[in-house]
This record gives sequence, C-alpha cells and structure tokens, in this order.
Amino acid sequence: MIKLSYDVNDYRNQISDLINDGDCVIELGCHTGNTSKVILERDVTLIALDNSPEASCEMSKLDLTFINADVRLHETLSEVFKLTQKCDVLAIDLGGGYHPDTVFKVFYIWSSTFKPTHTIIRNRGLVEFHNSVAEVKGDYRSEEGFLDSYKDSGIPPQIKEFDLWTPMPKK
Repeated sequence: MIKLSYDVNDYRNQISDLINDGDCVIELGCHTGNTSKVILERDVTLIALDNSPEASCEMSKLDLTFINADVRLHETLSEVFKLTQKCDVLAIDLGGGYHPDTVFKVFYIWSSTFKPTHTIIRNRGLVEFHNSVAEVKGDYRSEEGFLDSYKDSGIPPQIKEFDLWTPMPKK
C-alpha cells in the first residue's frame, strides 16, 4: 500500500498505524529524528537517512542506523542495500514541501529496489497533484508499497537525471 499526506502529524500517524514489531523501516529524510522517534516506539530495525548538517548530532542519540547522505545518489542506495535487501516500510519526507518530481524519482528507485510492503510519502506537491486529478482512465492499482507496473523491469533509460537509476545494486 502507498499512502500520501502533507500534514506531518497525519504522516506520523500513518507510519505508526502501518509499522509492526519486527519490521525493517527505511526512513528517507529523517532530519533531526522527530518521526524516527515515532517509528522507534515499536521494536523495529530503522535505517534513517538525511544529508542535513543538523541531523548527525540528534540522530546519534537514537537507537538506529543513521546515514548522513543524499538519498538521490547511487552510492547511498548501494550503502543501504548492503545493510538490507528488503524493507517492510519505506517512509519518505524530503522536506514535505514541493519538488514532487524529486520525491517521485526517489520513491521510484528506492521502492523498486527494496520492494516495501508499505510506502508513506509526505509531499505537498504530490498531494496537490493527486487531489487535482479530475479523471483517471485505465485501471492501474498497486496493492504493495511499490508500483506493479515496474516491479521487475528495471529503470527506463530515459530517466537518468541522477547517477543512481539502476535495476538493482549488487550485494
């Protein structure tokens, strides 16, 4: 299941509702850990990532794996892939504001790599787009936390703005 929200409290409630004890959670855009603390209320494995300078000090106080890196880079994806090849929940909050193109691309590559059961995205631009759609033709629906339409197909070559679009990193 893929969930989308803009309000940070809704986002955290969605995460809390979906996480189970024993889950592996990858959190992209953890900043200083306020959502991480909600995630850690359960007995989970949490891998949290952020490239902001404020993140490192605060995240070092929490019981999780923190990586201070840019989630758009192939090296970052590869580093996490060496830690785990699958996650139960993928949480994405890259500032929560606009830039839906970046957020969608990050979702696209991370979810196609880790095949999460659930993905939760916080982004105003994607919510605005979703809420503005008047009509959808075609019955495309994914029941998992990634899109069925690219499940095993790899990444189309025309989407190469970042240096990370690969079908699957090597272990």
